[in-house]
Amino acid sequence: MKTDVVIIGAGPSGLMLGHLLAQAGVDAVILERRSGEYVLSRIRAGVLEQGTLAIMEQLGLDGRLKDEGLPHDYVSLTDRDKLIKIPVRELTGKHVVVYGQTEITKDLMDAAPARGVQIIYEAADVALHDVDGDAPFVTYKKGGEEHRIDARFIAGCDGFHGPSRKAIPASAASSVERVYPFGWLGILADVPPCAHEVVYANHDNGFGLASMRSNTRSRYYLQVPTGENIEDWPDDRIWDELKVRLGSEFAAKITTGPAIEKSIAPLRSFIFETMRYGSLFLAGDAAHIVPPTGAKGLNLAASDIAYLAPALIEFFKNGDRSGIEAYETKALARVWKSSRFAWYLTSLMHSFPDDGEFGRKMQIAELDYIANSKAAQMTIAENYIGLPL
Repeated sequence: MKTDVVIIGAGPSGLMLGHLLAQAGVDAVILERRSGEYVLSRIRAGVLEQGTLAIMEQLGLDGRLKDEGLPHDYVSLTDRDKLIKIPVRELTGKHVVVYGQTEITKDLMDAAPARGVQIIYEAADVALHDVDGDAPFVTYKKGGEEHRIDARFIAGCDGFHGPSRKAIPASAASSVERVYPFGWLGILADVPPCAHEVVYANHDNGFGLASMRSNTRSRYYLQVPTGENIEDWPDDRIWDELKVRLGSEFAAKITTGPAIEKSIAPLRSFIFETMRYGSLFLAGDAAHIVPPTGAKGLNLAASDIAYLAPALIEFFKNGDRSGIEAYETKALARVWKSSRFAWYLTSLMHSFPDDGEFGRKMQIAELDYIANSKAAQMTIAENYIGLPL
């Protein structure tokens, strides 16, 4: 088989890229090692920035998003019982929308057949070949048979553990990483949210977060030490601790219920600065992982695609190489700025025992400054809704 672009991974970034290329008449094939059902079963974040919303609107796939998404005009920070409500829409004229990543994926998957977006699910043993030249190809196995796809470019949208990044030789790779000494314990439950906006809580016991997927489904998180076992956190203990960390303003509004899903995720920042190698481009989690503080993961993946799709389209339509040559520089500039914001919020709102009393006093001082400074609130607001592409 031959195509213009092979896309590895049918998560949101791979699907967005496939749709944008199909819309422009560029041939592409998406390879996904899992089944479609498995892809839709993955529970991920759902706070969408302006750039992500713009891609869905450009594709004409934002109907359900507009009907079911929850626009947020505020984001709240708490320090014990001190509440700072940052008026995001008032300060920037824009807002974010809560709409689950699973729903974004479903919208893109459902529209794929009618729009000629070819997805091959359950593609095993995907391997990338000759990515340093102008004629790369991909091999994979399906139904016990090996297949080959020749292409001009390969887009690695296959997440942190996929084969795309590993196809770049160590001699050409450059990466930076920071591992945090804690993780997030998440609980998903079919209960109404305790607030109309996302709440980030700083507490001596550790960070807490209140978010939602809809008006009837809530997502909460607690900071826990590295190595913590999920078995040590029955539902009742999680709800009790959330009421403590979120403070009295929200504790009384928390509706408890049985967990649909519970998990503990480690926190780290990882940026693979080699986002292009020869005919291979990396996008999304294949190139960068950010702490979930600030909800930048999905949105950074979308911004990568906002740069990569037009670059590829210009190459195939007009022979213009400027976009593909500039992709890594443009994408990394935004990756680092978004990572800075995630690092800032993580540093501000989490407990760092090794920082001692000085570190805690600095957090209190910073939060007091934010509470009384419109300029500080504007900085948070413009980063929260997403920096311009």
